Amino acid sequence: MFNSFTEIWLISLILLTSILVLIVTMQLSSALKKLTLDPSKQEEEVSLSWWQKFTGLKPLEKEKDLEMEHQYDGIVELDNPTPPWFMYLFYITILFGVVYLFYYHVAQDGNIQEAEYKTEVAVAEKAREEYMKKFANSVNEDNVKALSAAKDLTEGSTIYSTNCVACHGDKGQGGVGPNLTDVYWIHGGSIKDLFHTITNGVPEKGMIAWNKTLNPIQIQQVSSYILTLQGSNPPGAKEPQGTEQK
Repeated sequence: MFNSFTEIWLISLILLTSILVLIVTMQLSSALKKLTLDPSKQEEEVSLSWWQKFTGLKPLEKEKDLEMEHQYDGIVELDNPTPPWFMYLFYITILFGVVYLFYYHVAQDGNIQEAEYKTEVAVAEKAREEYMKKFANSVNEDNVKALSAAKDLTEGSTIYSTNCVACHGDKGQGGVGPNLTDVYWIHGGSIKDLFHTITNGVPEKGMIAWNKTLNPIQIQQVSSYILTLQGSNPPGAKEPQGTEQK
């Protein structure tokens, strides 16, 4: 919001400055012409309206005075310079470009496209996190389902690598904790069983409760990832423990 107000203020300042520059330029140009024109042309200049001066238009009856010496096939070129309004506009674009260059690329205070994109992504990600926190509370042992989306399984893999590897091995082969890749389970191997075990832990066997660290959505994701390890047969897998479940 602050950047938006700053940019609006800057653009307004540029426009006001450009208008002032335009007015001053017109006045200086008019004064310079008066000093350089011969007396006869000074009277002619005075007789022109401000609009004629601004646009650089000459009366049709003065067209003969604008003719240049050369001509081709009856076509005569007029000594008609670029209209003042066009030149003033050109000067304004130069001024705007200089200020824009300094503000956005030298001082880097402006909200350039890349910075705007990153800001919007950060805002969207924060909104997503808030939504996920609210939505996560709706997942429990009664309605939890195994996830199959690649994004959820990737998140589950990351959670597993961060929190579970020390006890269950990097491939689920087991270590301090049981092997997660076979069909034998101590506390059940369904998605609901895994969700319950990870949520509440098994304190008497050293399995902590993860509901203080992970939200229900994260527990659902890591539980779903663990189910994908079934039958992977990693090397050095720990001997079966618990009851076989097919």
